[in-house]
Amino acid sequence: MPWRSCRHSESSVRTNAAANIITGAMSNLSAKVSKTKQLTLVRVKRSSNERVWEDDDLPYEEEIIRNPYSVKCWMRYIEFKQNAPKSSLNMIYERAIKELPGSYKLWYNYLRQRRKQVKGKSVIDLAFEEVNNCHERALVFMHKMPRIWLDYCQFLMDQSKITRTRRTFDRALRALPITQHRRIWPVYLKFVRKYPLPETAVRVYRRYLKLCPENAEEYIEYLKSIDRLNEAAIRLAAVVNEETFVSKEGTTNYQLWHELCDLISQNPDKVNSLNVGAIIRGGLTRFTDQLGKLWCSMADYYIRSGHFEKARDVYEEAIQTVVTVRDFTQVFDSYAQFEESMIAAKMETTSELGQTEDEDIDLELRLARFEQLITRRPLLLNSVLLRQNPHNVHEWHKRVKLFEGQPREIINTYTEAVQTVDPMKATGKPHTLWVSFAKFYEENEQIDDARTIFEKATKVNYKQVDDLACVWCEYGEMELRHENYDEALRILRKATAVPARKAEYFDSTEPVQNRVYKSLKIWSMLADLEESLGTFKSTKAVYDRIIDLRIATPQIIINYAMFLEEHNYFEESFKAYERGIALFRWPNVYDIWNTYLTKFTDRYGGKKLERARDLFEQALDGCPPKFAKTIYLLYAKLEEEYGLARHAMRVYERATQAVEPAEQYEMFNIYIKRAAEIYGVTRTRSIYQDAITVLPDEHSREMCLRFADMECKLGEIDRARAIYSYCSQMCDPRVTPAFWQTWKEFEVRHGNEDTIRELLRIKRSVQATYNTQVNFMSSQMLKAFSNATGTVSDLAPGQSGMDDMKLLEQKAHLLAAESAREKVTTKEKILFVRGDESRSELAELMKQANPDEIDIDDDDSDEGSDDAEPEGTHSLATEDDRRLINPKNF
Repeated sequence: MPWRSCRHSESSVRTNAAANIITGAMSNLSAKVSKTKQLTLVRVKRSSNERVWEDDDLPYEEEIIRNPYSVKCWMRYIEFKQNAPKSSLNMIYERAIKELPGSYKLWYNYLRQRRKQVKGKSVIDLAFEEVNNCHERALVFMHKMPRIWLDYCQFLMDQSKITRTRRTFDRALRALPITQHRRIWPVYLKFVRKYPLPETAVRVYRRYLKLCPENAEEYIEYLKSIDRLNEAAIRLAAVVNEETFVSKEGTTNYQLWHELCDLISQNPDKVNSLNVGAIIRGGLTRFTDQLGKLWCSMADYYIRSGHFEKARDVYEEAIQTVVTVRDFTQVFDSYAQFEESMIAAKMETTSELGQTEDEDIDLELRLARFEQLITRRPLLLNSVLLRQNPHNVHEWHKRVKLFEGQPREIINTYTEAVQTVDPMKATGKPHTLWVSFAKFYEENEQIDDARTIFEKATKVNYKQVDDLACVWCEYGEMELRHENYDEALRILRKATAVPARKAEYFDSTEPVQNRVYKSLKIWSMLADLEESLGTFKSTKAVYDRIIDLRIATPQIIINYAMFLEEHNYFEESFKAYERGIALFRWPNVYDIWNTYLTKFTDRYGGKKLERARDLFEQALDGCPPKFAKTIYLLYAKLEEEYGLARHAMRVYERATQAVEPAEQYEMFNIYIKRAAEIYGVTRTRSIYQDAITVLPDEHSREMCLRFADMECKLGEIDRARAIYSYCSQMCDPRVTPAFWQTWKEFEVRHGNEDTIRELLRIKRSVQATYNTQVNFMSSQMLKAFSNATGTVSDLAPGQSGMDDMKLLEQKAHLLAAESAREKVTTKEKILFVRGDESRSELAELMKQANPDEIDIDDDDSDEGSDDAEPEGTHSLATEDDRRLINPKNF
């Protein structure tokens, strides 16, 4: 116990006085116990209803007597008496708070216990008032404890004591420091929203917003719920105008503004403290991407207010100012709906009250206004697009089409367009506006006005030189349409005149008027006019000027030369070709060379053969392979017709080396054909040999077959067989079976048993050579297959190597089996595949195939029918055979 510990501490200092102090303490304790017993007897006598103290209470009572100011002692005693009657428990609490009136723990538990005791009773029971008084007594000491205030206020709210509850909340706010108010206000606001007392709630909310202005949205929602829209609009306007306001609900400033617009526009009779027009127009300047909704809100406000003409003015102003199609669509649809509703209301009123003349006129006026609105829609939409981009040439043309049949409006539109569109910023071709403007006057037979427009158009500083060139050309074409040929020539000559200050064509720092003299479009039109209307001298001067300005194209050069040729100035035309050739490089010069060489050959033929040869050599010098074929053929044709045949053959031979690889096969065919016609078939042997060497395998096989067929026709069987043997080295039996069939038929017709055996041996050797690539081919196939569908290794990574090897082995076995089964049978059954065929069958077949063949001695046959050499030697013999049967060795 505390007193014992205290005595122990004193005994350490004063050992002799310890016994006396203990004796005195014990005597005092005995006196207090006797006094407690007497007090208990007195209380028992005083009221028969009160409970007599039990013996179990004595230890707690003694402890309290010893430590009356210990909260723990009182709490232990109270916990022990939890199941005791409420009067006894309350008495203990009263004794405790009397001793310790400043203990929050005792008051809190006591009040909670008292509230619990009255739970379930009627609110008019006197026990509630006793509990209320108990709370009031607690607040004398606990007025700085928000929890006590909250519990008391909640207890009063449960009793539905409105005024007392409100006053208690106010007392709590006055008693508590400002930092604790945030705990009181939520309950206070919940209380005022609970009862239909709008004036009280509004006043409470106003006080609350002074502490927490960020919760203005909650107040606004409450004002809406109690239909106080005027004050709600005022508060919402204040929130919108406050730039530092941050919504706790995550609402953006635009959403708040839109909410304000809806509120004031839909309730014009209840919101009378704000200038609606000024508010919405302020939103129009702030939120330029949502103009449609704001304009509709303003018009809706006037419609609900009954100011229909003002609403119509708002719609018209909106349509004339919005700059996006979305906003225009919103405003126009709302405008059309408004007009429809006005017409429907008028018709309904007329049907109810009867028709009069004034009402009929008014109704017709409304119908006409609505019809005009619908008719104006395309024009209004076009205006919106032009407000978006006033330099959009295409939209200006569309606007002109909308005014079809209205000349005055068309002229005004064109005038506005050419004044508005900046050529440097234009989308499209701005010169088309000037041209269309002039054509409009032309179509209405106002040629002088059209000329005036064209003259003004030529002075505009366009972005591109081509735009100004188009204006000059259109100007000239207009004069041609009206048969003013001299005027057209004058205009084009004026356009091509050299300005005082020359400039390069692509120099963007100079105005286009200083660069247009190099426009090929104007010069081409001028050349055409000079050819048709001018003199030879003037036309030639124009073409010479084009070439001097170095703006000519190959077509211009050809046209110039053709013009000179038509007037029998052949040498002048050839000079024109030469000047064009000097201007251009390959491949642009190809058309000029082709035309020049053709014209020169047709003109002089063999008269100036050496000059022609020099021209061809000059053309072929640096000629790309892509364009060499035509020139070489022209060269060869010249030599064939006017020169020497050997020169022609030399040209053909050069051509086979100069053309592209894809054209070599065709060139060799022409070479062979011309050589056979000129020198005979035997001269083509060397050509065939060159072709077989140069061409790729695909075309080389074809050449070999043709070469062998020619030798066969000439009776050179050995030569043909050697050619077949050479060609066999590039023919896989599995890929080119046609070659082996052709060779087999050749041997059946012209060979014997030995040649057939040799054929079969070579076939097996070639097949074995190609089979050595089976591993590579199989790996490629497996790779392609695995890329498409995956392999076993994707499912079992540890077995990938073993499974791939199995697949390779299986593929190798399949290829070997396929080669072993490869037997090509014919109707006569004369093809021999295996090397172990019997001699009798071979002899019989050979006799059937070639009756004129000389019989072979049996001894020789036995020697020739020995066991075939092992397969392992095939590849060794292949390279030797290839060298022996090379056609070049013939």
